Amino acid sequence: MKNNKHTVEGPDGLVYTARLPLSSATLNYLAEVIRGHMKRIGSRWRALPAGKIAGIVLAVLRCDQRPGDLAGGNRVHRTTVTRWVREVVGLLAARAPRLDRALKKITRSGGGVVLLDGSVIRTRRRTGKENRKNYSGKNKCHGLLVIALTDDKGRLLWVSAARPGQTSEITACRHDKLTAKLRAADLGAIADLGFVGLDDSGPDSDPAVITGYKAARNRPLTRGQKLANKALAAVRAPVEHGFAHLKNWRVLGKVRTDPKWATALVRALLVLTNREVTR
Repeated sequence: MKNNKHTVEGPDGLVYTARLPLSSATLNYLAEVIRGHMKRIGSRWRALPAGKIAGIVLAVLRCDQRPGDLAGGNRVHRTTVTRWVREVVGLLAARAPRLDRALKKITRSGGGVVLLDGSVIRTRRRTGKENRKNYSGKNKCHGLLVIALTDDKGRLLWVSAARPGQTSEITACRHDKLTAKLRAADLGAIADLGFVGLDDSGPDSDPAVITGYKAARNRPLTRGQKLANKALAAVRAPVEHGFAHLKNWRVLGKVRTDPKWATALVRALLVLTNREVTR
């Protein structure tokens, strides 16, 4: 009897081809990043060429393909694909814009405001006390909070570090000293009601963060306040589009990796998203 104990993920398994919904410009850009890194570290040989490695990494990030499946189809080991993904994520995360530089770029281009929002990236629920801080009571799920800034057209400018889901949006912004850096760049930010109370400017100074009005139990909103909220919601709509572009990368559907590595992952996807959207 023939011994047939090889795994489906191995080179003897079935292989299929699929379309990757990304532009060739993004693939070429990532391949150049890999080639430049190989030249800097003096790596003269890899199991696959840089263009092929870039395609495999994009398949993992965009379609959340299993590294083992991609390894079997390309005759490499699963750990090799995982190592490539982590290496490329680190290279791209290092190219993500810093907050102060992103704000200065908007100022130089003549912009006056940015759009501010936060979103929770879901993670796998784990047992133990260490994972309790990742539970978001607002979203009723385990995840990591990410704060993002976009321009008035919804193009992503900057993303914060990924913090536990129980962290409030205001706390995350204060940790990054967002209002101080906005004033230093002479910019204002438009945000939703979740950021009410973030701006600590005096009554005689211009606010750094503009939000709508919140209704209280004994203080309903006036007609003017409702119209102001409606106008602000229309202005800040593009920031939702920016997050939608970021979450098109299915690897963020439910992060399976160490939450500490999620910051590098989100910033790497920011770089790829800007390359894809603004091509």
